[in-house]
Amino acid sequence: IGDHDENISFEKSVEVLEKQFPGKGQKYAEALRDNTIALYKKCAEYARSRGIIIADTKFEFGLDENGEVILADEMLTPDSSRFWPMEGYEPGHGQPSFDKQFVRDWLKANPDSGYDLPQDVIDKTIAKYKEAYFLLTGRELDA
Repeated sequence: IGDHDENISFEKSVEVLEKQFPGKGQKYAEALRDNTIALYKKCAEYARSRGIIIADTKFEFGLDENGEVILADEMLTPDSSRFWPMEGYEPGHGQPSFDKQFVRDWLKANPDSGYDLPQDVIDKTIAKYKEAYFLLTGRELDA
């Protein structure tokens, strides 16, 4: 199903970036850290006001033509995040979520499927995505 992203320390990120961008590793690592924390805090606060916990997420950044760090991909979707309903949240326990877990579970249980998902898995995933969208925006998703 693919490898998971690896968590690394701030110091390790400086080291990795310095190898790729000599003389700029510290600057880029600080920009990534600061932008990531600011984005997460703002979005998590909004999500909490709508009854959702952003359990985790990932942001992807790149560099623009001037070498400045920019957000480079989707963010805060059920594909890149785990959203949990605040209602019924119990620390230390598994949580219901609004994400692609139905797909992950089915693929793990059916590794030789050729990624041909059954309609019920697709339907459950679509329903969870639509529910998250509605809770976050107050609007129905017509898709």
